[in-house]
Amino acid sequence: MRACHVTGRSGPPGEPGAGHAAHVVVDRQGTLIGWSPEAEALLGHQGQAVLGRSAADLLAVTALAKDSPAAAGTEAEVVLRRRDGTLLRCRLTVRPERPGEADTSWDVVITAAEPAGPDGPDELERALLETLFTLSPMGLYVLDPQLRLIRFNAAAEGMQGTSVEEASGRRPTEVWPGFAAETVERVMEEVLATGQPAIGVEKHMRPPGDPLHEHVYSTAIFRLEDGEGRILGIADATVDVTARYLAQERLTVLAEASDRIGSTLDALDTARSLAEVSVPVPADGIAVDVLQAVLAGEDVDRGPVRPGAQLRRAASRIRSDEAPGTGSDTAGGGAPVSTVEALADLTPRLVDPLGPEGQRALLGLWIPQGEEVHSLIVAPLVAQDRCLGLATFCRWGERRPFGPDDLTLATGLARRTAACLDNARRHLREHNSLVTLQHVLRPGGLPSHEAMDVAHTYVHAGSGGDWVDALPLSGARVALAAGRVPGRGIQPAAAAGRLRAAVHTLSDLDLEPDELLARLDDVVRRSMLNNRGTNGRPRTAPDDATSAQGPECGATCLYLIYDPVSRRCSVSSAGHPWPVVVHPDGTVRTLDRPAGEGLCCPGAPFGRVDFELPENSTLVLYTPGLLQQDQDQKHQEQEEKRGLDQGPGGPVRQRLATLLARPSGSVQALCRAVTETLVPARPHDDAAVLVARTHALGPNHVASWDLPSDPAVVSEARKLVTGQLASWDMSDTAFATELIVSELVTNAIRHGKPPVTLRLVRNDVLTCEVSDGSSTSPRLRHARTTDEGGRGLLLVARCSERWGTRYTDDGKIVWVEPIAS
Repeated sequence: MRACHVTGRSGPPGEPGAGHAAHVVVDRQGTLIGWSPEAEALLGHQGQAVLGRSAADLLAVTALAKDSPAAAGTEAEVVLRRRDGTLLRCRLTVRPERPGEADTSWDVVITAAEPAGPDGPDELERALLETLFTLSPMGLYVLDPQLRLIRFNAAAEGMQGTSVEEASGRRPTEVWPGFAAETVERVMEEVLATGQPAIGVEKHMRPPGDPLHEHVYSTAIFRLEDGEGRILGIADATVDVTARYLAQERLTVLAEASDRIGSTLDALDTARSLAEVSVPVPADGIAVDVLQAVLAGEDVDRGPVRPGAQLRRAASRIRSDEAPGTGSDTAGGGAPVSTVEALADLTPRLVDPLGPEGQRALLGLWIPQGEEVHSLIVAPLVAQDRCLGLATFCRWGERRPFGPDDLTLATGLARRTAACLDNARRHLREHNSLVTLQHVLRPGGLPSHEAMDVAHTYVHAGSGGDWVDALPLSGARVALAAGRVPGRGIQPAAAAGRLRAAVHTLSDLDLEPDELLARLDDVVRRSMLNNRGTNGRPRTAPDDATSAQGPECGATCLYLIYDPVSRRCSVSSAGHPWPVVVHPDGTVRTLDRPAGEGLCCPGAPFGRVDFELPENSTLVLYTPGLLQQDQDQKHQEQEEKRGLDQGPGGPVRQRLATLLARPSGSVQALCRAVTETLVPARPHDDAAVLVARTHALGPNHVASWDLPSDPAVVSEARKLVTGQLASWDMSDTAFATELIVSELVTNAIRHGKPPVTLRLVRNDVLTCEVSDGSSTSPRLRHARTTDEGGRGLLLVARCSERWGTRYTDDGKIVWVEPIAS
């Protein structure tokens, strides 16, 4: 705000204005010896107060001199200081009182300069100055070039509690000693030196009208100059901006809250962020209590909190830096009784700290010694009509009490915190469900098996759709499987569970890997069709984790079967990375074939790769998450290894091959080494790894006989089996095995085609196999009482743990695992 030029101010209403002459008499020493009533009216000084004083005391600044002041008839334009401290520009005419005498006094005629009519510029300036000095709510101070106070208005007097008479002629630091006055004086000195106004200088004071609370004032300081550029003094315009200052503080708190609260999906971090944002503005202390159900990721009922609900002190903070636990979280027990009123109607409120509710609200909050809380706000943390907790804000000491604006701010902070807490609760609930589902997806591991040692490991990063598995098959064979469903969250994890269950079911059919993947693809396609409504659209809206065709569409799967008798390995892939094979001598082999398309994607039929493995070879199955790496690391390694494999994850495959080529110990140790070496510290995708070391079953574990297609050979087959079981010390299964062999060999001779082969495989369990050249599958049925046959397979089922049929290129094999008696 601009200050008016004070030298243009005329006298108050009723006094002689411009054009009225006032006479004073000055002797040769410059002492006032005569003072007319007009002079008293013009300058406000009474005669008895000025007579005998030097005339120079009335002179403020000489603006213009036309002649020598000692000469007769001298005229000069000067600035005189009136009794009230204001300045008045005047013209002086100096004449000798007794012309011709050497020792004579001087008659001085004083006339206000530049007379103006009632509507002229002087009248407007006079009205403006009178308003500023009498009615304006803005404090106005006028100081001379020596920074002595000349005049200040009524508003300034109310700010400082000091009258003009007490302060006139003294510097601000002499009248109001303190840091604010010192700061303002330094600014004034700079303005005097440079002439540049200082705008927005803040002063913090406690006015007499509100001595208990600090107010903030904004000051504008200007240098006063006359028309010739002579410095007349300083003007200081001050306005109380406490309300604006507090409003700006609240806006700053809200801006900080939007950046910090909810920056993580952790409930305790969110509560701590609210405490850190709220102290020291707007509160001296805060306690944040959160429902235990929220911290556990459980559902919260809508409406008021039910009696008996458990709360936990998630965060607390106070303004004193010396307090123990400042800014730290404190675990709490059950809900204090203080929360009952606020949590019943879910309404934020100002609470009397001395009342019963206020006293209960302060339970558990550490207050500095010697302080007493004088203002309190309790704000329930409500999101979507669900109360998640309670925030308690308090003030003590000399801080002003909470007002309606502070309650609005606390309510806004509580709402934002509640929304972030609800997000954290939902995230934790989904995470818990995802972890539980992933735990279910983990393979339980094979029982003690002579064909293969298996180990697996998972790295969790929130994707949820990665899985590996190992399944025992008939004839001591083992199947290894790995798969991945794209996406993140519950949907991919659930889809991975469905795929794993389907693989388990199809593996019981003893299908070859390529045929199993074809059947699995059919299952996924049927699931996709069932997921669509009558209009052809998905029944549920797709999200980030679900494609429009269904979560399984685009999933990858690899299925591998290892036969320890023949040491043959068969593997097929549906878009999944091929396994890595490590021979006993350390040679690393990767199947140089394209992975193909995923499930439910158009493409060529699934192929199959067959190869023979030396004993003690190692198979490594993994999901694509194993090949992930940080972007900076990936760029660096691609630059260093340019010319190698520049495909996705190529450098990491090289590292995997190098790692696997080193001598290793157990499969568990190798599994851990692979994940710890290749997976980043902060992976962005899940990774699953399965490591299997193969073994071979020698002749002492297998017995095989080719049988002629003659019914008479059945008895001979029973003798062969009995003798072999005796040599293996397995006579406890002889009776059941004889019955089974008798039935299977009889059926193969009667209903099958040559050649007929009987084979016993001794592993952890005994397996009896009969193969023939027919592809006709045996079918178990319940014979009627009048039937003479049809009970053979029923007898086989009763005498066995498991039985089934698998097909070969030249026929079928019926296998049975007999029960030991």
